Amino acid sequence: MDERVTKLEELTAHLTHLVEELSDEVARQNGEIDRLTRRLEMIMRREAEREMDAGGSVPLADRKPPHW
Repeated sequence: MDERVTKLEELTAHLTHLVEELSDEVARQNGEIDRLTRRLEMIMRREAEREMDAGGSVPLADRKPPHW
């Protein structure tokens, strides 16, 4: 019986460690996604401004495709 409990405790410790590692990785990826999202929004704003400065009426990103 003690051997079985020991194995279960080892497994629990291993799984707990794995969950903590996965949680850290998810948090890191979430931060990266947030950073990339902000950069993409900035790039899209810049491009829309550039299109407006070039004489466009509606930025291409905001236009409906021709088949709509």
